[in-house]
Amino acid sequence: MDTIINQLSKIENHAASVMENANLLKKTIAQEMNDKTMAFDKEQAAEINKQIETLRAEMEVEMNTKLEHQQERAASILLQMENNYEEHHEEYARELFRQLLKE
Repeated sequence: MDTIINQLSKIENHAASVMENANLLKKTIAQEMNDKTMAFDKEQAAEINKQIETLRAEMEVEMNTKLEHQQERAASILLQMENNYEEHHEEYARELFRQLLKE
């Protein structure tokens, strides 16, 4: 009877040891997965930030190009208006004077 009890005790101790080792292995694997996940997340964040900066730079170039075109167009329109005024300012003044005299 003592032999059976001793054998059962050995089996129970061995089972407890196996379970303890399994728990340690489980914790180690969980930590490795956590580390890999954090490294992946960090890598992805860096890649996303790089892409955002690239897009931001492209958009800034595009915006500056559009702004430059608008400024050129505004300068062209202003020059046309000034030329028109220089050519017709006497007519404008006469017409304004006529309108004032009618009232």
